[in-house]
Amino acid sequence: MLIKTPADIGALIRENRRKRGLDQKSLAEQVGVSRQWIIDVERGKAGAPIGLLLRTISVLGIALTAEKGSPEKPHGLAATVDIDSIVAAARRKRK
Repeated sequence: MLIKTPADIGALIRENRRKRGLDQKSLAEQVGVSRQWIIDVERGKAGAPIGLLLRTISVLGIALTAEKGSPEKPHGLAATVDIDSIVAAARRKRK
């Protein structure tokens, strides 16, 4: 899955949370955030700290790969995350 927007990463988190049979409260407890934070991220709300996003996907067992450019096909079962876009969006939010 190519991640280009906060909504994309939210959908990835929601899909994998459900596959693991976790509700939002359980995931929030494992990550160390509020249930509302999970709700906001899953809805694609921009501005989530990258460290918390990385912790969340780690808890869910999601592997990240970063590639320069646009790969034609994601490799294997690992999700592809466009970290540059996530960081750029977070920086724009701060201004």
